[in-house]
Amino acid sequence: MPERKSVLLRLDPAVHDALARWANDELRSTNAQIEFLLRRALADAGRMPDEAGRIPKRGRPRKADE
Repeated sequence: MPERKSVLLRLDPAVHDALARWANDELRSTNAQIEFLLRRALADAGRMPDEAGRIPKRGRPRKADE
């Protein structure tokens, strides 16, 4: 997996709070929610690069069927 880029983002505190609540409702981190929304906006605008990787799966791996 290629190295991920870090970005400093300044947000209005009320926007950040709303975003954090939304992320919590969807069981995502605030950072993952921002990436999810940016990817959706890029796809909707037809600007998602072909070489963009998938969002990495987070959390505990699923148990293998025995």
